Amino acid sequence: MTAPVEPAPHDLLRGRTVLVTAAAGTGIGFATARRALREGARVVLSDAHPRRLARARDELAALPGARVHAVPCDVTDEDQVRALFATAAAECGRVDVVVNNAGLGGTAAVQDMTDEQWGRVLDVTLTGTFRCTRAAVRLFREQGSGGVVVNNASVVGWRAQAGQAHYAAAKAGVMALTRCAALDAAELGVRINAVAPSLVTHPHLAKVTTPELLAELESREAFGRSAEPWEVANVIVFLASEYSTYLTGEIVSVSSRHP
Repeated sequence: MTAPVEPAPHDLLRGRTVLVTAAAGTGIGFATARRALREGARVVLSDAHPRRLARARDELAALPGARVHAVPCDVTDEDQVRALFATAAAECGRVDVVVNNAGLGGTAAVQDMTDEQWGRVLDVTLTGTFRCTRAAVRLFREQGSGGVVVNNASVVGWRAQAGQAHYAAAKAGVMALTRCAALDAAELGVRINAVAPSLVTHPHLAKVTTPELLAELESREAFGRSAEPWEVANVIVFLASEYSTYLTGEIVSVSSRHP
């Protein structure tokens, strides 16, 4: 089954500033930044790769009426995270939505996995999300008018997959962080939710797996295909918008997976 046509925008984020981590490249982060711009937001892009980030900024800036800022940031470095949020607030006046998309994967059986492999995935994917969530809530508290955090988890946080112990543990941690942080931040009028995508199409996926494995994974999806990045981005935009004002601490599965 082929993917549907991406729907037209509806100004769901008009007048808001949206910060997206790991937004360079062609994956969910870039698609989210693009969709947020199409929905009327001002967007702050962040990524640990300055050259890729500059290319992403230039591409998005070419969209009609686009207001785009780019700030390099490695989410494993607390000083860089603090600088990211301070710069975003200074350049844009405020930040309304933070999308924590930064994550790192890899494949290794648990019996062969090194401490370095485990630690690196957890530091980027889980602790990086924690650092940015903490920075976002602190900034929202200073601004005094609520805010939204959307974290990128994964269905692997729920279900077992060989070779993914570190990634699955990190994404399960992101889910737990989301639920608990949502309660901590509720008194500030801040909403914190997460998406849990299944198989998503992007060029990097083809580099780290085989056509045979991709075909097998796609066959397990109800629609017989992987999701397009914009299909995940649409759900993130929904969670960031006024259409989800009574949702917090939720993990939304973006998957057509069947048993």
